[in-house]
Amino acid sequence: MATNKQTELNKIVTSLLVILLAWPMGGRAQRDILRTRDSLFFKTDEARRIGDQLLLFQRVTGGWPKNINMVKPLTDEEAEAVQVSKSRQDDSTIDNHATIMQMAFLARLFQQTRDERYKAAFCQAVEYLLSGQYDNGGWPQFWPQNKGYQVHITYNDDAMMNVMKLLRDVLQQASPYDTTLVDEALRQRCEQAFNKGIECILRTQIVVDGEPTVWCQQHDHETLQPAKARAYELPSFVSHESATIVAFLMQLPAPDERIVRAVNGAMKWFAAHRLEADHPLWARFYDLQEGLPFFCDRDGQPRRSLQDISYERRNGYSWYSNSPAALFEPYEKWKAKNLR
Repeated sequence: MATNKQTELNKIVTSLLVILLAWPMGGRAQRDILRTRDSLFFKTDEARRIGDQLLLFQRVTGGWPKNINMVKPLTDEEAEAVQVSKSRQDDSTIDNHATIMQMAFLARLFQQTRDERYKAAFCQAVEYLLSGQYDNGGWPQFWPQNKGYQVHITYNDDAMMNVMKLLRDVLQQASPYDTTLVDEALRQRCEQAFNKGIECILRTQIVVDGEPTVWCQQHDHETLQPAKARAYELPSFVSHESATIVAFLMQLPAPDERIVRAVNGAMKWFAAHRLEADHPLWARFYDLQEGLPFFCDRDGQPRRSLQDISYERRNGYSWYSNSPAALFEPYEKWKAKNLR
């Protein structure tokens, strides 16, 4: 028994050391901490300290801002400044995994501590997600206040799909989102939002000559057509985000005819647009006119060669993706099961 307790203590100490060593590493380390599933860690005082800071950073909207290190200890002055910012309405977002990863952390922390504050914050965040969904089923990057391209339905960096995955887990009562965290009334509302989200995904899929293909990084929140975001993010077919969507659709337990058609169309597009390379690779963007890869600088002008854009954009953005490669093997199994 003593040996088992010592082993658990060693694991907890190791988790804490990982956290302490990770702080100087910046955003990625913070994301790793907030995404941890180590149940032993959530029993520690350090996990509670981080959870309490997440409560402090949570806006009155129910959501969280992005690109802020919410893990490192705050000074009294920093904590006061965060408290003052709680009333902001313009920086709550699902971009860069914000809000979703804080929700996951608080859900796991609640399961280990049963502290009702963490449950209340999680449910408030669910309300935030539900409040941001358009009637057509899509989600923007920011709300309730947004501007410019922030208003678009956003698949970029998997923003909307992260919401859909969380809603799916709530519906399935997957750990840590069981009935002790989300009651039946809220779960039913999540189910309605999830179904509307599926409808939006199907309606935004780009159709060419009657055939479904893939998606754009963002779609107009009214017309559902591919839309421009930043100057170098033009309306286009996109590879990575579309791969995330297809993987998600293939995980649905009982796909109907529309979902089967959507998956088949996208996989056909991936097969046709793979680049000739030593390993499976796709360009990030393909133009909507010819379906050819393009690259774009901050002047908003598409170019055929990566070498034709500035050094800053060439090296400050991911212009290729191998994400679709992982779909082909599970697709064959999925197709055998779902094509009749």
